[in-house]
Amino acid sequence: MSDWHRRVESGDWEAITAELNDFGGALLPKLLTDREAAAIQRLYPDDHLFRSTIDMGRYRFGEGEYRYFHQPYPEPMEALKQALYPRLLPIARDWWSKLGRECPWPDTLDDWFEMCHAAGQQKSTATLLKYGAGDWNALHRDLYGELVFPLQVVISLSEPDVDHTGGEFLLVEQRPRAQSRGTAALLPRGHGFVFTTRERPVRSARGWSASPVRHGVSAVRSGSRFTLGLVFHDAA
Repeated sequence: MSDWHRRVESGDWEAITAELNDFGGALLPKLLTDREAAAIQRLYPDDHLFRSTIDMGRYRFGEGEYRYFHQPYPEPMEALKQALYPRLLPIARDWWSKLGRECPWPDTLDDWFEMCHAAGQQKSTATLLKYGAGDWNALHRDLYGELVFPLQVVISLSEPDVDHTGGEFLLVEQRPRAQSRGTAALLPRGHGFVFTTRERPVRSARGWSASPVRHGVSAVRSGSRFTLGLVFHDAA
């Protein structure tokens, strides 16, 4: 077992699964040391590592900036995705089964990405996000194409109340025939947060229904906030 697998396995996955089922998101254990988090943060200015840069204000996504990595990804991004996928896969399959949908995801992440690439989804989706004072991320969903994995992970590279204030991670769920429900979390440096890409199953009078969920980031009040985003499907 690799060190990355050991870090993933250190989490209480029964509790993580329950939190995901109830709220659509859950805090993960510390996946990166402080030194590793700082090293990834320092990659941001290196243009050779990225395929594109998005100015969120320009596209009305909020304020701030993020960059899509080229593939192959710098370490340890691919290793972390490989370690996380076996834990996320049973949750994804359970959700789709509850919703009466066919589960398309194979047992290995490599096979899943082969399916994405065969369907024309070949663009990298791992992102490095940078927020300064006053920046924020509008509520959205990261779909990118027809083939979608229903869970994704962000990892905080900054320490709340030390490197920045504000900047809570937000989830807003549109519950069936009810008002929206919001949750917020401050992510400690190095910790991951797993959340639904698009929706989660909720019980309804007729069994199970899909409840849409969007995610975003509240306004950063001061300092700077960096996060690493790991999406488990590539883009068209």
